[in-house]
Amino acid sequence: MKRLHIAFLASLVSLVVGVAGQEAAYPQADISNGQVTARLYLPDAANGYYRATRFDWSGVVASAEWKGHTYFGKWYARAHDPKVNDAITGPVEEFDPVGYDEAKTGDLFVRIGVGAIKKPDEPAYRQFSTYDIADGGKWTTRRGKDWIEFVHELSNANGYGYQYRKTVRLDGHSLVLEHTLRNTGTKPIATTVYDHDFFMLDNQPTGPDFVVRFPFEPRAVVSLNGIAQPRGRDIVYVQELQRSNQIELIGFGTTARDYDFRVENRKTGAAVRQRGDRPMSKVNLWSPRTTVCPEAFIDIKADPGKETSWKISYEFYEVDHSNGN
Repeated sequence: MKRLHIAFLASLVSLVVGVAGQEAAYPQADISNGQVTARLYLPDAANGYYRATRFDWSGVVASAEWKGHTYFGKWYARAHDPKVNDAITGPVEEFDPVGYDEAKTGDLFVRIGVGAIKKPDEPAYRQFSTYDIADGGKWTTRRGKDWIEFVHELSNANGYGYQYRKTVRLDGHSLVLEHTLRNTGTKPIATTVYDHDFFMLDNQPTGPDFVVRFPFEPRAVVSLNGIAQPRGRDIVYVQELQRSNQIELIGFGTTARDYDFRVENRKTGAAVRQRGDRPMSKVNLWSPRTTVCPEAFIDIKADPGKETSWKISYEFYEVDHSNGN
């Protein structure tokens, strides 16, 4: 029995080391400012950590640490497959497809931060499927000690073209995402985008130790079914989750002031404040057992020759957890 136990432990260690070694093999870069340390996966069509077509390939945050707290990580238990739509860590952004409805079968439509996709013969767009990329565009990456910049350029995709620039910067105890989208094509670009945070505060399970705070009083579009409860401007979980739940929230206004929410864990004290500089068009709260994800959607538009920009910041802080409140 003892030998079997030792053999099991050896196999487990080998599996953990193997998975860690596999993830370390993907192109990545570390940045630090002495307070926050972050690791990011780099866009790479041949060897990248993420090669599916749902999410923007740039600025994929693998991990971030501040004052001994961890904020992001691998939220899913299955073996990693770069071509699976949600096999990714956060923060990471998803844009609605551009030009899909007007494209005929065989024509190109655009996923910003991914490239040009040849439209197959299908009745509707499949958000959770991975399409074939007809043109991955051109990626350029620059970095400094506490920042990294990604530039993606795409042209001649059924009249659509763009230069998309994202900078991930550390500022004090914050991680900041700065974006610029320049329309280099002949057709206007109109899309929505949200940042899928995949918060994993100290790897704590989603449950009563978590609270999500808003500057407005959130109201759920459908029943919360006893999973969570709105309490004033907060949403609290009343039980530890065993399955994924998604809630659409209303109650926010028409200015960027309401794009300001906090996720706090009252067991470990880890907390993060997320703010954007654009008004929200929609808000979801998606929560499986492993991650708490407020999703703030914003509208993005750029006419040919014009550009637009937006910013999202993540301020890491601590809450008093001495008495679990």
